[in-house]
Amino acid sequence: MSNFTTFRALATIGRNTLGRFQYCAFSYPNQYGVNRLYSQSTTTQTDGTMEDYKNAKSVYDFTVKDSQGADVSLEKYRGKVLLIVNIASQCGLTKGNYAELTELSQKYADKDFKILSFPCNQFGGQMPEGDGEEMVCHLRSAKAEVGDVFAKIKVNGDDADPLYKYLKHKQGGILGDSIKWNFSKFLVNKDGQPVDRYAPTTSPKSIVKDIDKLLEA
Repeated sequence: MSNFTTFRALATIGRNTLGRFQYCAFSYPNQYGVNRLYSQSTTTQTDGTMEDYKNAKSVYDFTVKDSQGADVSLEKYRGKVLLIVNIASQCGLTKGNYAELTELSQKYADKDFKILSFPCNQFGGQMPEGDGEEMVCHLRSAKAEVGDVFAKIKVNGDDADPLYKYLKHKQGGILGDSIKWNFSKFLVNKDGQPVDRYAPTTSPKSIVKDIDKLLEA
């Protein structure tokens, strides 16, 4: 059964005049193994701790923020195959990617595999939802089980999260290293090394063979 079917609504959803979520709270087993009550959060962006990203040995050298602003060391994912994705809620690619990422999450639920989703609003302002309860409400409404979801970040420019600077440094793109759009994907092996990069238009399900190869290694 999907984790999203275990959500228990503790309050009704209200909307303000702009149509944004005003209040929504849910208690559920979150990605860090504990129950958390989601309510209003003012966190807007994550700050990595590994600024000298070129010297990083693996993704395990980085610390990111969860949707409530708490530090999460990527060391916790040691030994797992990771698919790292910058997500957005209002992109033309959203529906297909949400559906297929959900399929991957369910397919590999009992395997050493995890999707790490980083909301990003840099491309056309297509991820307007805030961190915390607003993000939870959005993903629940979309029935999107997209793995572990972190605080909103920037993926390009001087203010890009150090993790993404590292990923782009290790796996450059065809037309330059910058992230081209929402739903760019990086595949990381069990040693924390980025081994492949996929375009926004690449179907998550088409990556299954690459995931299986890393899981069997």
